[in-house]
Amino acid sequence: MRSAVPKVLHPIGGRSLLGHAVHAAAALHPEHLVVVVGHAREQVGSAVAGLGEELARPVLTAVQEQQLGTGDAVRAGLAALPPDVRGTVLVSCGDVPLLDSTTLAALLTEHTAVGAAVTLLTTELDDPTGYGRILRRAGSVTGIVEQRDAGPDQRAITEVNSGVYAFDAAFLAATIGRLDTENSQNELYLTDLVGIAAADGATVGAVRCPDEWLVRGVNDRVQLAEIRAELNRRVLERWMLAGVTVVDPPSTWVDVQVQLDADVVLHPGTQLHGATAVGTGARIGPDTTLTDCEVGAGATVVRTHGSGAVLAPRSSVGPFAFLRPGARLGEGGKIGTFVEVKNADIGAGSKVPHLTYVGDASIGEMSNIGASSVFVNYDGVNKHRTVIGSHVRTGSDTMFIAPVQVGDGAYTGAGTVLRNDVPPGALAVSAGSQRTIEGWVRKNRPGTPAADAAEKADVSAASDPAPGPGTQSADQTGHPGRGGTAR
Repeated sequence: MRSAVPKVLHPIGGRSLLGHAVHAAAALHPEHLVVVVGHAREQVGSAVAGLGEELARPVLTAVQEQQLGTGDAVRAGLAALPPDVRGTVLVSCGDVPLLDSTTLAALLTEHTAVGAAVTLLTTELDDPTGYGRILRRAGSVTGIVEQRDAGPDQRAITEVNSGVYAFDAAFLAATIGRLDTENSQNELYLTDLVGIAAADGATVGAVRCPDEWLVRGVNDRVQLAEIRAELNRRVLERWMLAGVTVVDPPSTWVDVQVQLDADVVLHPGTQLHGATAVGTGARIGPDTTLTDCEVGAGATVVRTHGSGAVLAPRSSVGPFAFLRPGARLGEGGKIGTFVEVKNADIGAGSKVPHLTYVGDASIGEMSNIGASSVFVNYDGVNKHRTVIGSHVRTGSDTMFIAPVQVGDGAYTGAGTVLRNDVPPGALAVSAGSQRTIEGWVRKNRPGTPAADAAEKADVSAASDPAPGPGTQSADQTGHPGRGGTAR
């Protein structure tokens, strides 16, 4: 992988490669679940602990001190099990992310039905390069030969080993010590146990997987991208068959944990990650990325980036909104263009239409926050909260210096800086009378384009007739403190 990240921790579809493998195995409800770790054991072990918490069940780790092959890895894994373990031991791989629990269950069923010592999962590949070949005699499996040890005739075999096995626990414990390193890699090959079982006259079973994608492994980033795309294709296909519209599947990415209700529409460029859930009839995108968000029925989210947000039914977000963790929008509410919301509750029917930052705030119902407003929540050391009531109308460019409260039904004037609480029904203003200094540009910025334009305007004004009765100049029409908001 040429990466500081261990191969099995590379993510696809919202989980690491290892996470997919462990989830598939855990779905069978095994009595013991063990992950063998070796390379980068600290990172992988930490990920395993997280998977145990996620699955709410014990997931043990066994350490392979030296990477001496698959047989040595299984020997390490056995050491983590009780010495008297009985039944079936399933061996899977941490880099085969599409292998599902249904396929594993079919392998276990066949293994138990025939009472085999070992049953392996195989598949047919047009190009089997790199995989161990299945050796058969009269239809029965007699062994597996690895690519490096295979002769020309054996390399022509297209049935390959997936690296997934079901072993009788007693057989595995009794024979794992018989493996040797007489091969091109000087490793202990788990595959040799198949030949040992056949030579001992034990039953060797095989289940052929008809879908080669399910047993494809990942060894480099090219294969990682191929399997990521195939997983996403399958996820989208499942949701489309369940009643979700995906306008452009190639540009739409949905993680495996995401939940979508019927009649959801995903527009091009949509990415849904983590535990995101979208309600009936909601419309997401285009060009929207949501992580761990909850979107209510009938809501619309357009050209928005969000994480950890909750949007109630029939709410509207975007375009070009940024939802940070703790953003909560009430039913029918609106977060508009170039609005950032963090750790804030915005009540039902309330609107923050444009060019505003709302951080650490509570806004009641049916209120409107004017354009270019800022909830000033940080004093350089601590965060503080702003509380705004219901049916409040705040003018454009209002600064809320937290902690501050604005009562129900109150108004603020455009350009107001609020440092004190506003009672219900009051109008708060802080701007003084406008001051105009005539000729300032020509005096202080001579020779600039602005000065030239002003001089031309003065010449033009001098040649115009005097204004008629009742006409006022521009500086006479201002109303200091006048409430106003762009909408």
